[in-house]
Amino acid sequence: MDYFTIEEDKTSGYTGYVDGSYKWGLPGLTCPLCKATWGGGYMYPSVDLTPVLALADFETARAEPIEEYERLREMVRPLMPPGAVLGPGTELGPFVGWGRGRFGSFVTPVPWMLMVQREPLEKLQAEGLRGLKGCRPVLRFRQRSAPELLELEILPAGDLHPDCLPPRPPPCARCGRDGVSLPDERLLDTTTVPEHLDLFRLEEHPGFIVCTERFVDACQRLGLDGIAFQALPTRASRNPRRR
Repeated sequence: MDYFTIEEDKTSGYTGYVDGSYKWGLPGLTCPLCKATWGGGYMYPSVDLTPVLALADFETARAEPIEEYERLREMVRPLMPPGAVLGPGTELGPFVGWGRGRFGSFVTPVPWMLMVQREPLEKLQAEGLRGLKGCRPVLRFRQRSAPELLELEILPAGDLHPDCLPPRPPPCARCGRDGVSLPDERLLDTTTVPEHLDLFRLEEHPGFIVCTERFVDACQRLGLDGIAFQALPTRASRNPRRR
């Protein structure tokens, strides 16, 4: 199986633009041991936090002491989809904002987020692609003819091969942060990729979206546009940990 990264197709000529923020989220954290303040990268637009009593605790983006982050994390854990990673700064619930312009089949408001129009998504699902879940955002459009956009909930799974990563310091014993950034030259570790998803984000680098050749082939066969694909080199790790 070949794998690809997804990015905006800047040659498509579409002018579609979406801006906004998620309805809820976990705070970032400040670690008392390594002194780092950090968070962000995971998004779960299908999650409904209305059963949570203290909703105000999830409505303002901020950093909190790690103990408060952990308390809030455990409050929402039962509501999360299978396979979810609840890191600090995790975004939850529908994306709320506005849009304008002319849209293709797909739109990438930011590189780590992917929206799709309803009809193209239904066509991809009919092709048997795995793990494609569309979630309805709350968008206002500054135009009469508005598209029906859905945000794809992209679960974390898979990771980069150790050979493409710089030497890794031991992660913080309290918060788990190791501070390793995404390398310019990337290798996907094929022993970590999921067997049940055709679209996923890397578990330790959640801003990096990966798809299978099945996804690429279906998009090209159906004539879907708005995104471009780049082949992602792969290598098998000596210590398999396939998800």
